[in-house]
Amino acid sequence: MLVSLSGMTPRTLHRCAELAEELDRRAVPLSLLFTPSTGVTSWLRQRVDHGDDLLLHGYDHTVPPTHRAVSLGRKAEFAALPAHEARLRLTAAIASLDHAGLRTEGFAPPRWLASRGTLAALRERGFRFCADFTSIRDLETGEVRRARVHGFGSQNQRTETLRCFALVLTAARVARRGGLLRLGVDASDLRRPSRRQAFLDAVDVALEAGATSSTYTLTASSVRPR
Repeated sequence: MLVSLSGMTPRTLHRCAELAEELDRRAVPLSLLFTPSTGVTSWLRQRVDHGDDLLLHGYDHTVPPTHRAVSLGRKAEFAALPAHEARLRLTAAIASLDHAGLRTEGFAPPRWLASRGTLAALRERGFRFCADFTSIRDLETGEVRRARVHGFGSQNQRTETLRCFALVLTAARVARRGGLLRLGVDASDLRRPSRRQAFLDAVDVALEAGATSSTYTLTASSVRPR
Protein backbone atom coordinates (compact mmCIF):
# COMPACT_ATOMS: atom_id res chain seq x y z
CA MET A 1 0.00 0.00 0.00
CA LEU A 2 1.27 3.44 -1.00
CA VAL A 3 -0.25 6.54 0.64
CA SER A 4 0.48 9.94 -0.89
CA LEU A 5 -0.32 13.50 0.14
CA SER A 6 -0.25 16.59 -2.09
CA GLY A 7 -1.25 20.23 -1.74
CA MET A 8 0.90 21.09 1.28
CA THR A 9 1.05 24.85 1.92
CA PRO A 10 1.47 27.00 5.03
CA ARG A 11 -2.34 27.36 5.15
CA THR A 12 -3.00 23.61 4.98
CA LEU A 13 0.01 22.46 6.98
CA HIS A 14 -1.87 21.87 10.24
CA ARG A 15 -4.23 19.43 8.50
CA CYS A 16 -1.32 17.71 6.78
CA ALA A 17 0.50 17.35 10.10
CA GLU A 18 -2.62 15.85 11.70
CA LEU A 19 -2.91 13.29 8.91
CA ALA A 20 0.79 12.44 9.23
CA GLU A 21 0.34 11.87 12.96
CA GLU A 22 -2.63 9.59 12.34
CA LEU A 23 -0.58 7.55 9.88
CA ASP A 24 2.38 7.45 12.27
CA ARG A 25 0.12 5.74 14.78
CA ARG A 26 -0.60 3.13 12.13
CA ALA A 27 3.10 2.82 11.12
CA VAL A 28 2.19 3.92 7.59
CA PRO A 29 4.74 6.17 5.84
CA LEU A 30 3.63 9.02 3.62
CA SER A 31 4.83 9.73 0.12
CA LEU A 32 4.85 13.53 0.01
CA LEU A 33 4.23 15.15 -3.39
CA PHE A 34 6.18 18.38 -3.22
CA THR A 35 6.11 21.53 -5.35
CA PRO A 36 9.03 23.93 -4.63
CA SER A 37 6.80 27.01 -4.42
CA THR A 38 4.73 25.66 -1.51
CA GLY A 39 6.89 27.06 1.31
CA VAL A 40 6.78 24.10 3.72
CA THR A 41 10.32 22.79 3.30
CA SER A 42 11.13 22.76 7.01
CA TRP A 43 8.21 20.42 7.77
CA LEU A 44 9.09 18.27 4.76
CA ARG A 45 12.66 17.84 5.97
CA GLN A 46 11.33 16.73 9.35
CA ARG A 47 9.00 14.20 7.73
CA VAL A 48 11.73 12.81 5.46
CA ASP A 49 14.02 12.44 8.47
CA HIS A 50 11.15 10.60 10.18
CA GLY A 51 10.95 8.10 7.30
CA ASP A 52 8.48 9.58 4.83
CA ASP A 53 9.13 9.64 1.09
CA LEU A 54 9.48 12.71 -1.16
CA LEU A 55 8.49 13.02 -4.82
CA LEU A 56 8.74 16.11 -6.99
CA HIS A 57 5.22 17.18 -7.97
CA GLY A 58 5.90 19.78 -10.63
CA TYR A 59 7.48 23.20 -10.52
CA ASP A 60 4.80 25.91 -10.43
CA HIS A 61 1.14 25.00 -10.87
CA THR A 62 0.12 28.65 -11.02
CA VAL A 63 1.92 29.37 -14.33
CA PRO A 64 0.16 27.77 -17.31
CA PRO A 65 2.50 25.83 -19.63
CA THR A 66 2.69 27.28 -23.14
CA HIS A 67 1.44 24.11 -24.81
CA ARG A 68 -0.92 22.84 -22.15
CA ALA A 69 -4.22 21.28 -23.11
CA VAL A 70 -6.84 23.76 -21.94
CA SER A 71 -9.35 21.03 -21.10
CA LEU A 72 -6.94 19.50 -18.57
CA GLY A 73 -6.99 22.54 -16.34
CA ARG A 74 -4.32 24.63 -14.69
CA LYS A 75 -3.02 21.89 -12.40
CA ALA A 76 -2.00 19.57 -15.24
CA GLU A 77 1.34 21.32 -15.52
CA PHE A 78 3.24 18.48 -17.26
CA ALA A 79 0.37 16.81 -19.11
CA ALA A 80 1.14 18.16 -22.57
CA LEU A 81 4.63 19.66 -22.43
CA PRO A 82 7.23 18.93 -25.11
CA ALA A 83 10.59 17.73 -23.82
CA HIS A 84 12.38 21.08 -24.00
CA GLU A 85 9.75 22.90 -21.92
CA ALA A 86 9.56 20.06 -19.41
CA ARG A 87 13.36 20.15 -19.15
CA LEU A 88 13.34 23.86 -18.29
CA ARG A 89 10.76 23.41 -15.55
CA LEU A 90 12.54 20.37 -14.12
CA THR A 91 15.85 22.22 -14.07
CA ALA A 92 14.26 25.07 -12.11
CA ALA A 93 12.52 22.64 -9.74
CA ILE A 94 15.74 20.70 -9.06
CA ALA A 95 17.55 23.96 -8.29
CA SER A 96 14.81 24.85 -5.81
CA LEU A 97 15.08 21.42 -4.20
CA ASP A 98 18.83 21.78 -3.84
CA HIS A 99 18.39 25.22 -2.27
CA ALA A 100 15.93 23.74 0.24
CA GLY A 101 18.28 20.88 1.10
CA LEU A 102 15.92 18.25 -0.34
CA ARG A 103 16.55 15.49 -2.86
CA THR A 104 14.42 12.99 -4.72
CA GLU A 105 14.69 10.60 -7.64
CA GLY A 106 10.92 10.29 -8.07
CA PHE A 107 8.38 12.39 -9.95
CA ALA A 108 4.60 12.47 -9.62
CA PRO A 109 3.10 14.92 -12.14
CA PRO A 110 0.21 17.21 -11.21
CA ARG A 111 -3.07 15.35 -11.67
CA TRP A 112 -0.87 12.29 -12.31
CA LEU A 113 -0.57 13.23 -16.00
CA ALA A 114 2.82 13.26 -17.76
CA SER A 115 3.50 13.76 -21.46
CA ARG A 116 6.02 11.71 -23.42
CA GLY A 117 8.20 14.80 -23.54
CA THR A 118 8.10 14.96 -19.75
CA LEU A 119 9.19 11.33 -19.46
CA ALA A 120 12.11 12.01 -21.80
CA ALA A 121 13.12 15.10 -19.83
CA LEU A 122 12.91 13.16 -16.55
CA ARG A 123 15.32 10.56 -17.90
CA GLU A 124 17.73 13.28 -19.01
CA ARG A 125 17.62 14.92 -15.60
CA GLY A 126 18.42 11.67 -13.79
CA PHE A 127 15.05 10.77 -12.28
CA ARG A 128 14.65 7.06 -11.56
CA PHE A 129 10.88 6.73 -11.73
CA CYS A 130 7.63 8.49 -12.57
CA ALA A 131 4.35 7.71 -10.85
CA ASP A 132 1.39 8.52 -13.10
CA PHE A 133 -2.30 7.81 -12.72
CA THR A 134 -2.18 4.18 -13.82
CA SER A 135 1.38 3.02 -13.17
CA ILE A 136 4.84 3.43 -11.68
CA ARG A 137 7.43 3.66 -14.45
CA ASP A 138 11.10 2.84 -14.01
CA LEU A 139 12.76 5.42 -16.24
CA GLU A 140 16.04 3.53 -16.46
CA THR A 141 14.88 -0.01 -17.22
CA GLY A 142 11.50 0.72 -18.84
CA GLU A 143 9.75 -1.62 -16.41
CA VAL A 144 6.16 -0.61 -15.60
CA ARG A 145 4.09 -1.66 -12.59
CA ARG A 146 0.39 -1.15 -13.24
CA ALA A 147 -1.80 0.20 -10.46
CA ARG A 148 -4.11 3.21 -10.54
CA VAL A 149 -4.39 5.91 -7.91
CA HIS A 150 -7.55 5.91 -5.79
CA GLY A 151 -8.72 9.16 -4.24
CA PHE A 152 -11.51 11.71 -4.33
CA GLY A 153 -10.81 13.67 -7.49
CA SER A 154 -13.13 16.60 -8.12
CA GLN A 155 -16.50 15.02 -7.49
CA ASN A 156 -19.32 17.25 -6.28
CA GLN A 157 -20.97 17.13 -2.88
CA ARG A 158 -23.99 15.20 -4.15
CA THR A 159 -21.80 12.18 -4.90
CA GLU A 160 -19.40 12.58 -1.98
CA THR A 161 -20.98 10.02 0.34
CA LEU A 162 -21.02 7.41 -2.41
CA ARG A 163 -17.43 8.20 -3.41
CA CYS A 164 -16.19 7.93 0.18
CA PHE A 165 -17.91 4.58 0.54
CA ALA A 166 -16.47 3.38 -2.77
CA LEU A 167 -12.94 4.37 -1.74
CA VAL A 168 -13.13 2.21 1.39
CA LEU A 169 -14.58 -0.75 -0.53
CA THR A 170 -11.93 -0.46 -3.23
CA ALA A 171 -9.13 -0.37 -0.66
CA ALA A 172 -10.44 -3.52 0.99
CA ARG A 173 -10.88 -5.33 -2.32
CA VAL A 174 -7.40 -4.51 -3.68
CA ALA A 175 -5.74 -5.41 -0.38
CA ARG A 176 -7.58 -8.74 -0.10
CA ARG A 177 -6.44 -9.66 -3.60
CA GLY A 178 -2.85 -8.80 -2.77
CA GLY A 179 -2.61 -6.05 -5.36
CA LEU A 180 -0.70 -2.79 -5.17
CA LEU A 181 -3.01 -0.27 -3.52
CA ARG A 182 -2.29 3.41 -4.24
CA LEU A 183 -4.23 5.88 -2.10
CA GLY A 184 -3.83 9.59 -2.81
CA VAL A 185 -5.25 12.57 -0.95
CA ASP A 186 -4.90 16.32 -1.44
CA ALA A 187 -4.65 18.69 1.50
CA SER A 188 -7.86 20.38 0.32
CA ASP A 189 -9.72 17.08 0.89
CA LEU A 190 -8.73 17.16 4.56
CA ARG A 191 -10.97 20.19 5.16
CA ARG A 192 -13.98 17.91 4.73
CA PRO A 193 -14.46 15.59 7.71
CA SER A 194 -16.18 12.94 5.58
CA ARG A 195 -13.25 12.71 3.16
CA ARG A 196 -10.63 12.73 5.88
CA GLN A 197 -12.38 9.94 7.77
CA ALA A 198 -13.00 7.91 4.61
CA PHE A 199 -9.34 8.14 3.69
CA LEU A 200 -8.25 6.89 7.10
CA ASP A 201 -10.91 4.18 6.94
CA ALA A 202 -9.49 3.07 3.58
CA VAL A 203 -6.03 2.80 5.14
CA ASP A 204 -7.43 0.86 8.10
CA VAL A 205 -9.40 -1.67 6.07
CA ALA A 206 -6.40 -2.26 3.83
CA LEU A 207 -4.20 -2.95 6.85
CA GLU A 208 -6.85 -5.25 8.31
CA ALA A 209 -6.97 -7.11 4.98
CA GLY A 210 -3.24 -7.77 5.16
CA ALA A 211 -1.73 -4.86 3.22
CA THR A 212 1.80 -3.81 4.06
CA SER A 213 2.72 -0.14 3.79
CA SER A 214 5.62 1.13 1.72
CA THR A 215 6.79 4.20 -0.19
CA TYR A 216 7.03 4.99 -3.89
CA THR A 217 10.83 4.96 -3.83
CA LEU A 218 11.00 1.51 -2.24
CA THR A 219 8.31 0.16 -4.56
CA ALA A 220 10.03 1.55 -7.64
CA SER A 221 13.23 -0.15 -6.55
CA SER A 222 11.42 -3.48 -6.26
CA VAL A 223 10.34 -3.27 -9.91
CA ARG A 224 13.94 -3.52 -11.09
CA PRO A 225 15.11 -6.92 -12.25
CA ARG A 226 17.67 -8.58 -9.99
